[in-house]
Amino acid sequence: MPHTQRNKALVEQFLAAMNRGDVAAIVAAYAPSGQVRTMGNTLISGTFDRDRIAAAADAIFDTFPEGIRFTLTGMTAEDNRVAVEAWSEGRHHSGRRYHNEYHFLFTFSEDGKILQLKEYMDTERVTEVLCDGQRPPAAD
Repeated sequence: MPHTQRNKALVEQFLAAMNRGDVAAIVAAYAPSGQVRTMGNTLISGTFDRDRIAAAADAIFDTFPEGIRFTLTGMTAEDNRVAVEAWSEGRHHSGRRYHNEYHFLFTFSEDGKILQLKEYMDTERVTEVLCDGQRPPAAD
């Protein structure tokens, strides 16, 4: 029997750690080989291992001095995967309000660690606020 209920609870704990800005808890949620894959073509897009997850989380939380809040709006679990719909709200260090909508797909190991987190969101909003309008160089 898959651990669907446990995995859903782990997602709720993970989002609670995000809301607290608890980088240690966020990193500890990942398996040693765990990774996050942020979709799109932004300055923060790409696939990151645990070390880069820790650095990226620190950087994100630094850009939100009052914190950023994630609100779960839907969750479905099957086998070792949990699909999540959520939105975020925060005040960027520039003073601009940041709000985004997400679809996260978590894949868990048998021992309840995140193997992969895929993050889908409005990449234009990421570029506009988080990246101050900057885009990666165009691909040839």
